[in-house]
Amino acid sequence: MAAIAQHSAFRGKRSKRRPLDWVKVLAHVVLIAGSIMFLMPFIYVVSTSLKTAADVYTFPPEFIPDPIAWENYPDALTAMPFDRFFLNTILLAVGRIIGLTLSCSLAGFAFAKLRWKGRNTIFFIVLLTLMIPVEVTLIPRYILFAKLGWIDSFAPLLVPGFFAENAFFVFLFRQFFMTMGQDLIDAARIDGCSFIGLFWRIIVPNAKPVFAVVAIFIIQNNWNSFLLPMIYLTDRAKYTLALGLRLFNEQYYSQTHLLMAASVFVILPILILFFFMQRYFIQGVVFTGSKG
Repeated sequence: MAAIAQHSAFRGKRSKRRPLDWVKVLAHVVLIAGSIMFLMPFIYVVSTSLKTAADVYTFPPEFIPDPIAWENYPDALTAMPFDRFFLNTILLAVGRIIGLTLSCSLAGFAFAKLRWKGRNTIFFIVLLTLMIPVEVTLIPRYILFAKLGWIDSFAPLLVPGFFAENAFFVFLFRQFFMTMGQDLIDAARIDGCSFIGLFWRIIVPNAKPVFAVVAIFIIQNNWNSFLLPMIYLTDRAKYTLALGLRLFNEQYYSQTHLLMAASVFVILPILILFFFMQRYFIQGVVFTGSKG
């Protein structure tokens, strides 16, 4: 009898299951369909990179190559010094990460936690610079760097980053630091901690998400940057991946399978980086918009 009672109770629990939420099901279906739609160009690029030259323009197109031409990748990467382009891009990315995170975080800290006259006015002026397109300042910047003798060097791409040139990153740091309690800051100041010590010992250890998201933005922007390197760099040995891919396209435009292989090589590192850093990216974006 006890077993029958337990069985009846179990069936009763099963019968009280919540009904299927069709709104959530529909939302998931739409999101999955949208994800597939946005992935189709990348899938096409990867598929084309593994095809032979004769199979690239077959109709209807085949997404699974037969045969798979793995040799396209070594052929494409040895046709141009992509290893050199990769190292140049990494060098610029690391330099800009150091410069921009250091300068913009200090500026954001000053706007968020230090009390000084005109703070909000200056911050408003900094935000106004976001409305100025980069193309407007190209000519005066080029003249300045030419007089300094920095043309055909990495200096025009690295040095401005040490002076908080990106107002958006200053805004992100400021918004994140605003979420930190002021009591902890005041207690540290009462104990005799200097502003620099306060920044390095308290602010930075608790601001890993915003540092991570800014680093991701910097790497992504640097990886895709084409205009500024094209203007300041003339020696091919100093080209970045974006310029190297353009040069490859000019010389091998008729060999689409090799061009797609080179494109996958350029895209893949930034995809891997975002895959491993997406937790910090999402957390940083949430926190930076949580307080004005």
